[in-house]
Amino acid sequence: MTAITRSLAALVSCALAAGGLTAAGVAVLQPETAQASSHREAPLISGQPQYDTTDVYAFVSPDKPNTTTMVVNMLPFEDPAGGPNFYKFANDARYDLHVDNDGDGQGDVLFRWTFKDHLKNGDTFLYNTGPVTSLDDPDLNFTQTYDLEVIKLRHQKAVARATLGHNLPVAPSNVGKASMPKYQTLRDQAVRKIGYSGGSTAFAGQADDPFFLDLRVFDLLYGGDMSEVGQDSLKGYNVQSLALQVPTSSLTESKDQPVVGLWSTTHRKTANGDWAQVSRLGSPLVNEVVIPRKNKDKFNASSPWDDAQFLPFVQDPELARLVEQIYKIKAPATPRDDLVQVFLTGVPKLNQPPNVRPAEELRLNTSIPPTAGPKRLGVLDGDNAGFPNGRRLTDDVLDISLQAVEGELLGKKNDLGDAVDANDQKFGGSFPYLAVPNSGSDATIAAKSAGQSLLNGGSGIGSSSDDNMLLAGSAAAGGGAVLLLGLGFLWMRSRRRAPRVRRH
Repeated sequence: MTAITRSLAALVSCALAAGGLTAAGVAVLQPETAQASSHREAPLISGQPQYDTTDVYAFVSPDKPNTTTMVVNMLPFEDPAGGPNFYKFANDARYDLHVDNDGDGQGDVLFRWTFKDHLKNGDTFLYNTGPVTSLDDPDLNFTQTYDLEVIKLRHQKAVARATLGHNLPVAPSNVGKASMPKYQTLRDQAVRKIGYSGGSTAFAGQADDPFFLDLRVFDLLYGGDMSEVGQDSLKGYNVQSLALQVPTSSLTESKDQPVVGLWSTTHRKTANGDWAQVSRLGSPLVNEVVIPRKNKDKFNASSPWDDAQFLPFVQDPELARLVEQIYKIKAPATPRDDLVQVFLTGVPKLNQPPNVRPAEELRLNTSIPPTAGPKRLGVLDGDNAGFPNGRRLTDDVLDISLQAVEGELLGKKNDLGDAVDANDQKFGGSFPYLAVPNSGSDATIAAKSAGQSLLNGGSGIGSSSDDNMLLAGSAAAGGGAVLLLGLGFLWMRSRRRAPRVRRH
């Protein structure tokens, strides 16, 4: 086992232990308050899902290896059937993606998305008034557009900026097969070429959540029984996705310095018109399991140069102690100073930039080419193009983190994992690579047996054909009064309360 492999394992371990020590935004965007991100991991942001970043991905594009693809997801646990309003990006937010290309812990390039809402007909509760065949279909009642900017920074201050796209269309929520019979067409129309650095591509819209894991890890580590795993907790849920593919040369400092660090932030406009940072995220699975609840919001409000205050949580991660307590797998010896060193500086000869300043970022060495057969355990399985060198959609970050935090490559062999080894949906072979979102009609359809029907309330109680004919005849004789009354009730209910969306 090589020293570099051991160092990589340490980085993964610390990524899980240290908990999102992501660098702050540009000076004019310094947070008034900052809250945790990812899948509902901290108290404050859990009540603001539109602003909650769930995951950041960055990888060398497999079909265009001279480009880098970056994906930022937000709004976790979107139930596909969550109408009538369905899902959208916040129109009072700035979604930013930061790129540090010289290792000083500060952003050098910033991409910013801002969104606008458009409503055709406010006199209906419907998201769409008929089958939607294109993004400009008049039957698509609610739409969004976005502007995309790039801002060049020096010492966290803007020195140049340009608009890369104006009023670009957002792919809508996938309502169902009746409303959007060919959703892939709508997805394709939302993929747009933009004029950045000789040719780039952008996408914004709904997607299947690409993260796969069994979240029962929070039930005292699968209830103390590692056989009770294997359920993909995010199966069937969607997210709002921002994806960007740009020439790698537009991100890196130079050919001699190919390592970039990335993180996302979300800023929300306050009542007095200022911008407050409410979410940020770099590496996955960092803040949920180590930082104590009382420190989570303080942690995310802090700047990277103040990370020493959280050092005890890194040196003695709670997760390792819980695994030892519940499963009797002895935790590696503390203090984990090796994790601190590797985590905050990057891994020498892999993804550590020269003259690095300690800061947690999703670090990617863009000079490492994509592999033809990506391995889900990434670097832990000898695939240096995978996590923690960037993050691909197929990387099994939960298994990587569980194994590494227990010292897999520090001499403590283990095969810990949640038995969820791949996403439930197949990823695409070209940009934006994300799987199309689950639709409302993908859910289990009520059985047609036992007489279940809209006409009898789906009660399943058998009824004669004469009864059904009588009901149908009465409705016709009454001029459709029953149907109109039902629609009126649904309209009033939709006005009185928003739809309840399943959240974790």
